[in-house]
Amino acid sequence: MSSRASWTAPHLPDEESALRRAKRPRSILAGPYGHPFHALMITVPIGAWTASLVFDILALFGVEPEAFSLAAQWLVAIGIVGALLAAVFGLMDLSKLTSGTRARLIALTHMVFNTIAILLFAGSFIVRLTQPDQVSVAGFVLSVVAMLCVGFSGFLGGELTYRYGVRVADEETQQRGY
Repeated sequence: MSSRASWTAPHLPDEESALRRAKRPRSILAGPYGHPFHALMITVPIGAWTASLVFDILALFGVEPEAFSLAAQWLVAIGIVGALLAAVFGLMDLSKLTSGTRARLIALTHMVFNTIAILLFAGSFIVRLTQPDQVSVAGFVLSVVAMLCVGFSGFLGGELTYRYGVRVADEETQQRGY
């Protein structure tokens, strides 16, 4: 197999199905066929936000509260930046889903919950900025609610990938590994 073949989807007929379209990248910027960059990028915000919650808990229990509180604040910010970058790749994948399909509806719901999470984390960051030298209980609560949104959204993302095969290689391609 040529190196080009590993980066592009197999040739498909002119009238391709909605399912086959959902498997192909919008452009190489979205990641090669079978390897979407969106799935890679989401690890940054999820990791940063999870770590921020751990740091918040440590700060709330009095373990170096100023240091852990400040670290949690910046982890929230890193997560927001990472989420916005991941969203760009997610939008590229969304654009390949046919209107009116169940997959597109789930993807739109996934996007809405991610947007809500980003807004809640932005609120958490702003609250933390207004209380620079103390542990922010309000910031922590906003982060917890935001993480619940991220968790639900992640479930929906799993539905898109594992149940509906969005940006997953065709079964014919998968069979080559067996």
